[in-house]
Amino acid sequence: MLRSLLGMASAAFFFGVGGAAAQALDADAMARVPNVTRVDMSPDGTALVGIVADPRNTDDPALASWDISSIDTSKPLAPKSITPSEGRMAFQGAQIFKTGKVIVLANQAWTGALNGCGEGKTTGSTKTYVYKAFLTDTSIKKFDDVLAKAPTTGISAATLRCLELATSPSIMDLPLDPENVIVRRLDTVSLESRYLKVNLKTGRTENLYRDTGDQQIDLIDPRDGRVRTKVRVKPIGNLEYESETYILNPDTGNFDLQTPLTVSFSDRRQMNVQAYDEKTGKYFVVTDKFSDKAAVYLYDAKTQKFDDEPLFRHEAYDATGVVLGRHPSDFGKILGFRYWGPDPMVYWVDPELKSIAEGLSGAFKGQNVELKSWTDDRSKLLFVVESPRNPPAYYLLLNKSKVVSIGGERPWIKPDSLGDRSLVYYEARDGLKIPAFLTLPPDWKKGDAPPPAVVLPHGGPWARDELGWDPTGWTQFLATRGYAVLQPQYRGSEGWGHQLWLAGDFEWGKKMQDDNDDGANWMVANGYAAKDRIAIFGYSYGGFAAFAASVRPGGPFKCAIAGAGVSNLQKTANNWGENREQRSFQGRTVTGMDPIQNTDKLSMPILIFHGDHDVRVPLYNSTDFYNAVKSTGNAKLVIMKDMGHQMDKWTADNVRESLGVIGDFLKNDCKL
Repeated sequence: MLRSLLGMASAAFFFGVGGAAAQALDADAMARVPNVTRVDMSPDGTALVGIVADPRNTDDPALASWDISSIDTSKPLAPKSITPSEGRMAFQGAQIFKTGKVIVLANQAWTGALNGCGEGKTTGSTKTYVYKAFLTDTSIKKFDDVLAKAPTTGISAATLRCLELATSPSIMDLPLDPENVIVRRLDTVSLESRYLKVNLKTGRTENLYRDTGDQQIDLIDPRDGRVRTKVRVKPIGNLEYESETYILNPDTGNFDLQTPLTVSFSDRRQMNVQAYDEKTGKYFVVTDKFSDKAAVYLYDAKTQKFDDEPLFRHEAYDATGVVLGRHPSDFGKILGFRYWGPDPMVYWVDPELKSIAEGLSGAFKGQNVELKSWTDDRSKLLFVVESPRNPPAYYLLLNKSKVVSIGGERPWIKPDSLGDRSLVYYEARDGLKIPAFLTLPPDWKKGDAPPPAVVLPHGGPWARDELGWDPTGWTQFLATRGYAVLQPQYRGSEGWGHQLWLAGDFEWGKKMQDDNDDGANWMVANGYAAKDRIAIFGYSYGGFAAFAASVRPGGPFKCAIAGAGVSNLQKTANNWGENREQRSFQGRTVTGMDPIQNTDKLSMPILIFHGDHDVRVPLYNSTDFYNAVKSTGNAKLVIMKDMGHQMDKWTADNVRESLGVIGDFLKNDCKL
């Protein structure tokens, strides 16, 4: 599943909380493009690339490169070259490869007739975004459209048009190949992929693989680029499906069905074949087939058996993968295991990397340290640190001893002015244990008068929140205005075990909604929220939860804020139904209490905001709900210009406007 980014103060706000005062995080502090973000280091350690704020206009992103072949540690590390986005394209990220070549991803607003190509209307005009991939070098001056050079023989004009409009490009490196990478073009509607081999030195592009029939390419070996596994979605009757895994048989060249890896969509056990283990000839598989929490197993395709015990499991959290060496000296070696704790974490088994991680964690106390990449001899290592109070900051570790700062995303934000954040658990009314993240106002302490509060359910709903820095800025924006903020990981949330994930099926607006209500009541019972002074605010699925709360009688909320929310379950299910996998895998679970059928029960003020370029959750969800309730005088609708659904499609003005209307509504309309 795709998971789907989100200057200083213009005016300071102060609110009394529990007898203390806290300075509010200004909207502009989150609206500005980060000073530096998404930094990547070349495998040989000679260069960095990343996204920076355009020096001429901090609302626009620019592409930057750094020469780190030799570093003068007495001077700040500064980019060698900066190229503004300019025009219609906006740089989103970049990756640098072994040849010194860089592939850059960018998007741009687009309006036109999709005619079935991409998310959006099949007739008429749709406001949306398209993505491009460009090839350049560390001078970042000349850019070639990678996909424009792709061979077109045997591809119809209609298919080419769809590939351009509905494609989400991604890049897979071949670490041992001196020149080539693989670019995947995923049609986000059909979920079919085409794979291209791109020569970074010559720019030559050739067709490599494509999904055929009912089998989709799943695992490509990073050693040589050959396909090792495929997945087939198989109907088994009554709109039920199974996912079958086929693994390459090296003796015959065929792909053999691996029956132990088959999972039903209704049971929805994870079965992720992650990599081939060259040492044993087995496969690393992440699965929750044998327990509530996913673990990493070795699987033998010849005998079709799992090992008796997992390679790695965590008692409290889902394992998410294995970290394998990518350099010539350690290619394929197990370096660590990934798991999804309060934040994404790595359990290092490589002694040197473990020692480095522990040393850096000691140097950056209270922050999460992520080792991003390193050279083959580990003389240069790129890492990033962040915490609930500290926006991400990027560093280089030189010769395992000297730390050099590359820059922080938002150095103008002062950590001491922000609120504490922690992982908590509460019990739902049916006894299910619900994780949640609690962010408290900066000057509030236990025993003070209960503050006003906001319950903030995440989007998805098959997603989750994390403990670290919130890139939306919502939690700290609210906390520094005196609100306690609870982010329930309600049933249906992913990454907390199979039981919690599956428990959300068919419970939209029902038990999933109970979990949000129960979270609010838990806050009151424990002194974290003042009764009758609690709001609910959410975006995407969280927006649905806000719509649902506004029409559910007897809830704990005084007002609601629905951002880009689903209000019409029937239409949503129909849209999901255009794709058999989405319909059977996730769309089949989208049933419950439909807010649009209950607008006559609106019982509180509601703010509705939505982007006019949103195709993931079409604008009609907000306009239809608003039109049904506007006569009550309790609803406000704000349509954001040029704003898409995902936050990487939000402009600085979108961030400023959305935070502004949220803060104003809570203060003046909700009167929390």
